[in-house]
Amino acid sequence: MPSCLPIKDDDATIRKALEDAHLPSLIAALVHITGDASPIRGDIKPLYDFFGDGQGSLTPEQCERTKTQASAALKAFAAGGSKMPPQPSGDVIRELMDFVAGAKIPEHYVPFLMEELALTSDDAKAGDWGNAIPTAAKKDFRVLVIGAGMSGVLAAIRLKQAGIPFTIVDKNSDVGGTWFENTYPGCRVDNPNHLYSYSFEPNYDWPQHYSTQGKLWAYFRGVADKYGIRELVKFDTEVIESVYDEARSLWTSRLRHKDGREEKIETNAIITAVGQLNRPKMPDVKGIESFKGASFHSGNWNHSVDLKGKRVAVIGTGASAFQFVPEIAPEVGRMFVFQRSAPWLGPAPDYHHDVEEGQKWLLKHVPFYAQWYRFWMFWMLTDGIYAAVQADPTWTTRLDSVSAANDFLRDVLTQYIQSQSGGDEAFFKKVVPTYPPGGKRTVRDNGVWLAALRRPNVELIVDPIAEITPRGVKTKDGKEYEVDVIIYGTGFHASRFLSPMTFKGRGGVDLHRQWDGDARAYLGITIPNFPNLFCMYGPNTNIVVNGSIIFFSECEIRYIMGCIETLLENGYVAMEPKRDIHDAFNEKIDAGNKQMAWGVPQVSSWYKNAKGRVAQNWPFPLVEYWARTRAPDPKDFEFRKAARS
Repeated sequence: MPSCLPIKDDDATIRKALEDAHLPSLIAALVHITGDASPIRGDIKPLYDFFGDGQGSLTPEQCERTKTQASAALKAFAAGGSKMPPQPSGDVIRELMDFVAGAKIPEHYVPFLMEELALTSDDAKAGDWGNAIPTAAKKDFRVLVIGAGMSGVLAAIRLKQAGIPFTIVDKNSDVGGTWFENTYPGCRVDNPNHLYSYSFEPNYDWPQHYSTQGKLWAYFRGVADKYGIRELVKFDTEVIESVYDEARSLWTSRLRHKDGREEKIETNAIITAVGQLNRPKMPDVKGIESFKGASFHSGNWNHSVDLKGKRVAVIGTGASAFQFVPEIAPEVGRMFVFQRSAPWLGPAPDYHHDVEEGQKWLLKHVPFYAQWYRFWMFWMLTDGIYAAVQADPTWTTRLDSVSAANDFLRDVLTQYIQSQSGGDEAFFKKVVPTYPPGGKRTVRDNGVWLAALRRPNVELIVDPIAEITPRGVKTKDGKEYEVDVIIYGTGFHASRFLSPMTFKGRGGVDLHRQWDGDARAYLGITIPNFPNLFCMYGPNTNIVVNGSIIFFSECEIRYIMGCIETLLENGYVAMEPKRDIHDAFNEKIDAGNKQMAWGVPQVSSWYKNAKGRVAQNWPFPLVEYWARTRAPDPKDFEFRKAARS
């Protein structure tokens, strides 16, 4: 049974909290509390609705009845000393999954979702090393973890739990990665926070459904402190080069500290956890150095620049600009937003809403409510609209959609955008995308973006930029926009995986030369010629429309820990993927991405590298990545034992 706070509140408090409940999750929790499964077999039948309010199409009468029944059940539960009846059978749990999801869940998803539901374990992905591996073997195996963001902290936690010595370094002065670095106004997560958190470290006090940068940074700092990780990090330290010594089966890494001092460390393995979106990308525009005013990239926000009353140019309308433009638009004197392509807007009415106090109460006090609420969000976002972004090779109806389902999604989202355009047809034509939904990153929207662009002091410019001048921005039609400040919301060098670090593997092979601008890895984790080098958030492990990146990181580190366990249990010193296994996997990835909206020829985005290949994205359902990464298959690898002396 999950640990919950005892229910000591009066009837009015309980009833008030229930007004904020996600009712399908509440009903599921009541089945656990009462032992009575009849509520899920009656007239209440939630329906899956990706853009719905989460209540599963319950009628007002059904909502009121559920809250009345819940109030009575919770009072009885508290009066009885919070004693739980025997827990539901597996068949009932299976019924509950379909009920909360509002859809019949395919059988091959069930083990995957049962693990995520975590009804019997607080940390279903932790693994159990037990006593199978001698302490001495673990003590002699050292790991370098590069990066102390979300993935790096996770890797350090798992290594510490397993008793594997490690060194963790980060170029920043604190943990948090992207949530430490990005401090631009309005910066927030675009996944619901009760899903965007470690599965084993839920936070029932998130202040908002999509919390801001400061709250996210505090969360990761808090987790790092709880597990004693932050005190182990070498901060303000970069990895310059890592070289593999084949004779000794060791990596020698050269580190550079903030003061310029260098040191070398030797480790048996390296885990890279440096992310994909941490090296700001400036646009390739003529005259960019000539501007006489203040200029900066949103990823390196200059808080010393006072924007109040200033004329400001914003170049780019991607995810970062989408967040900071509405924040700064009211205070600037004049704003010119330069757009190359409009983003698709995904309705999220609660994008800036506080988490209701009743919701917080339920998460903390009602057994199993938090698990079912997270389960509902996970299913909604896992593969909910995956089918709608798959390309139909026979689809020739139009270029701004890739299938009948994608075309329907385009119509829904187009109507949503049109409803916010105020009847201004010229404006609407500027802000409705001309590429298929899913082709580029869809942003979570509650109306503030288009409202900001329609402000009287804001002008949306769609003419291409010709050059940056000393006074501002000149477009190809010859018009110059004079400004005081230029803010670049132009993204990151996403395809330059593991740059600017150097890695030299067996035989001195340079990783970036092997990749030749087209990064590839087996399962996004391991690379031929680079023994015991493991990537987190590596090539083709980004997700577009389905789920949270934290899910991928948890899958990756479980796989990596399985690799280390395989090495130590069998007396191996090195492992790397077989070339044919690696290549066949990447052929499958490429074929899959070509069948997605982001992979069709008419779409260009940061998902594709300079060679036009989608190097970022995982093109298949999440369940497939989960299944492939539960444990390494020894048949996929070449192993080496220590040379006899």
